Amino acid sequence: MKLFKAIKNDYLKILPPMIYFFVAFVLILTTKRMILSEYQISWTGFGTAVVGAILAGKVVLMVDKLPFVNQFPDRPLVYNTLWKSLLYFLAALVVSYLNQLVHFLRKHEGLMEANRHLWAEVVWPHFWLLQMWLAVLFLIFCAMRELIRVIGRDKFIRMFFRVRINNSEGGV
Repeated sequence: MKLFKAIKNDYLKILPPMIYFFVAFVLILTTKRMILSEYQISWTGFGTAVVGAILAGKVVLMVDKLPFVNQFPDRPLVYNTLWKSLLYFLAALVVSYLNQLVHFLRKHEGLMEANRHLWAEVVWPHFWLLQMWLAVLFLIFCAMRELIRVIGRDKFIRMFFRVRINNSEGGV
């Protein structure tokens, strides 16, 4: 029963970042697809969005377990937002690299050979464009999480998803 609770807890923690990154990656991939269609290049990448969202969600879950993740809880939100964005981004970079390295290890013998082919076959402009977007997405994600941490989940949900009725006296 303890194992089931732990799995359920991790699943509930990973679900919001997975949904956020899935939507974001689908938007990025749709943009790429639309641009490529102008040149009569067909491309599908839905699987990439799914895998990317799962990896990003897992990165968030892993980094959140680090003891030094909440380094600036009593300072202005920008400190923790930037700090956590950096940690998530660096962790995602490592996970992405390792994921690609495993892919190349299947094709080539030895770690050094796989690594050499990985570095040779990377499309660098594409790589840096994705890293740029990932950094922005983590920044937005962390800003929202920090806001939720400070004001509380219930208040956040009320503020964003409940209908507010204004009366003439300025109340809500």
